[in-house]
Amino acid sequence: MAVRPITQIGAPVLRQRARALTHAELASPEVQALIDDLIDTMHDARGAGLAAPQVGESVRIAVIEVPADPPHPYRPAIPLTVLVNPVLTPIDDEQFAHAEGCLSVPDLRGLVPRAARVRVQAWDRHGAAIDEIVVGLTAATYQHEIDHLDGVLFVDRADPRTLATMAEFERHQMPAVIAAARA
Repeated sequence: MAVRPITQIGAPVLRQRARALTHAELASPEVQALIDDLIDTMHDARGAGLAAPQVGESVRIAVIEVPADPPHPYRPAIPLTVLVNPVLTPIDDEQFAHAEGCLSVPDLRGLVPRAARVRVQAWDRHGAAIDEIVVGLTAATYQHEIDHLDGVLFVDRADPRTLATMAEFERHQMPAVIAAARA
């Protein structure tokens, strides 16, 4: 287990579609170590999620976790989740604007339209099937991380007029984001 450097915007690996893994690859010590490294790196960076391309590995693995006491208490808790070869399907056409940032795009935030409800189908770290429906801010977190596996960054989807540094986001946009999240 190790904390790895986080790949930053501009690195080609962040713009590639990551390849799917087989069950045999997933069971390998190397891939299991990668999953541990993703978790350690996410925790070290205090992120809500991290995808393998963000540590330079172009494979379809993402980890997500939001503690019950996150830095932004309006976010619902998400237990530690490992998604391998995930597929997302929107449940309907409802969307909402989600305030996002990214460990690979430091100190930048913006509003991204996200599906309000999605079905997530994937494997867990042991190859067991995951099939669940996630909603709201949790659904947005899943969509953000799975976008990384498709070579998409939040800045590609964000309304460019909403992009702001973290300081300016907290000063001008955070109160409205918290109010919307609580509603």
